[in-house]
Amino acid sequence: MTSPHDLQPRVVTLGTAGGPRWWTGDEAGRRAGIATAVVVGESTYLVDAGHGVGRQLMLAGLPISSLRGIFITHLHSDHTIDLGSLAIFGMFTFQANQHRIKIIGPGDRGELPPVSPRAVVPPAPVFPDQPTPGTAGMFRHLMAAYATDLNDRILDALRPSPFDYFDAEDIAIPAATGYHPNANPTPEGMEPFEIYRDELVTVTATLVKHPPMAPAFAFRFDTAEGSVTISGDTAPCENLVRLARGTDLLLHEAIDFDWVQRAYGGPGADETAQASIDHHRKSHTSPAEAVELANRAGARALALHHLVPGTTPQHVWEAAADAFHGDFHIPDDLDVIPFGSATGGTPAPTLEESVSAR
Repeated sequence: MTSPHDLQPRVVTLGTAGGPRWWTGDEAGRRAGIATAVVVGESTYLVDAGHGVGRQLMLAGLPISSLRGIFITHLHSDHTIDLGSLAIFGMFTFQANQHRIKIIGPGDRGELPPVSPRAVVPPAPVFPDQPTPGTAGMFRHLMAAYATDLNDRILDALRPSPFDYFDAEDIAIPAATGYHPNANPTPEGMEPFEIYRDELVTVTATLVKHPPMAPAFAFRFDTAEGSVTISGDTAPCENLVRLARGTDLLLHEAIDFDWVQRAYGGPGADETAQASIDHHRKSHTSPAEAVELANRAGARALALHHLVPGTTPQHVWEAAADAFHGDFHIPDDLDVIPFGSATGGTPAPTLEESVSAR
């Protein structure tokens, strides 16, 4: 058993690219889809399941059986696309005494987002009878899509069902926040709230600003030896600063807005291109903005990830480094970043201690 003083808390950046695509051009394939492992002792806590996550876990030497929980920041496809493969392929590696694994993420949105004001003809939603399933519903739908495969293996090869090992649940947002998916998706001044706890970690969440996606969460993992905060996808957001107060390591998304303009702007840009520019501008964060937020939060270290595009040259991200007051990282896939006492320093205060000190 791992000693409480030998947890060696660390992050493994399994995949560091954002966006619902396979990035092409120079350095294509360098970065897998967004997925981050928080490793505490012999246990792994996965945040998001971008493309290639199962392979990346294997390359990192983190068996699926070591997962305690899978935490989904929001339900955009680049964060969930390999959740199905992780569950189905992963269960074939389990032993008879495998513990159950929680899948925790946003609930049903409850209503559709507003149509872009640039729409000439309002588009029709897909699956209008169930247009906004949450994490638990999505997981059931994913497993249902593979029912032929699963039943073949369950009945003929006596394999287990994914439901024998995975428990998918939706995050319940406290009513007092005043959250509403369209009218108030990122309530100002909300306090972080607990969504998971075991003997190794306490996980707290807050709502961040990623319109029109709602709910969209950031997560903080507090351990006996340090803390790490993961922003999810967000524009600059005060709730994120509050969640990350005094954290040992902040992983924050970043986007190359010059690329956005090159990709979608210019003469002849149609409504779809303009709507894409609108989305990126209101929903994401530049490297300089991420640094400013991390400084305000008092984060001891900052790592930029969920990099869009995944092929942007390193120097674009590094241009903001000098403005950060702590250790600055632009991690590659499969990099290991220790945090808290694993770095040789004294862990930062827990979130509860930081809140009580204010």
